[in-house]
Amino acid sequence: MRRPILPGDVSTVARALLAAPCGQRGAVLTAIFEGAQAALELDRRAGCLHPEWGNGGLEAAARRYELADEPTFDHTDYLCCTIMVLLEMERRLAMAGGVGCAEDPQKP
Repeated sequence: MRRPILPGDVSTVARALLAAPCGQRGAVLTAIFEGAQAALELDRRAGCLHPEWGNGGLEAAARRYELADEPTFDHTDYLCCTIMVLLEMERRLAMAGGVGCAEDPQKP
């Protein structure tokens, strides 16, 4: 079981990516997701917060990084960062046996 993923989680992770150099965004994204998972496992095992990653939520894990101010979705870099977060969520949900997207939106 995982923590629910809320819109605030997505925007906070996207803001962390936006503040990171373009070439490091993939690594930051992976670290946030893996850190949140490590924190969730510690919470379940020991009933306490992870010292670096917090409570197991994506927002708490993302707050370990510098956050850019939240722009609007017509800011293309922010939009790309948000899409990265959503695609990673979909990938991880599909790997965990959750329901993935029925169709690839890039295919006609």
